[in-house]
Amino acid sequence: MVRRIPPTETPTQDLEALPGHGIRRLQQIAVAIFLQETEATGITPVQYAALQAVANQPPSGPAIDQRTLARLIGFDTSTIAGVIDRLEARGLLRREASPADRRVRLLALTEEGRAMLAKVVPGMQRAQERMLAPLPPTERAEFMRMLRALVKANNELSRAPSDPGR
Repeated sequence: MVRRIPPTETPTQDLEALPGHGIRRLQQIAVAIFLQETEATGITPVQYAALQAVANQPPSGPAIDQRTLARLIGFDTSTIAGVIDRLEARGLLRREASPADRRVRLLALTEEGRAMLAKVVPGMQRAQERMLAPLPPTERAEFMRMLRALVKANNELSRAPSDPGR
């Protein structure tokens, strides 16, 4: 028989008042909107971030490796390996051995990867606009400022801290 705890012993909590609950819900919504806007590409938000981070590397600078990519976008190295596997299987990224260390695999966009980025960016931008649309235009920059402040201040608490400054 299950003993029912009297209501006086059960703590109540308004989930809507908890920032963690709200952030989790917003992340679910953000992914859903992104997938709706980019459905034709079959690209996920994490795959987009990986492709864009590789594309953002200066052509004259050093190529990016898998570990650095993981730090840039805040993913653990085992998760990012699967993401790269899927992008490579689709012909969007390629791995090349580093001339300095044959154990290190450098990442490069393929021509198909560049074309995919060009195709996905308009939908990604629409998704960002939809995510912020409920806020008055005058509050959007402030929301983004506060969001960046929270992420930066709590970055080291993440299972996979990002390192955008690389």
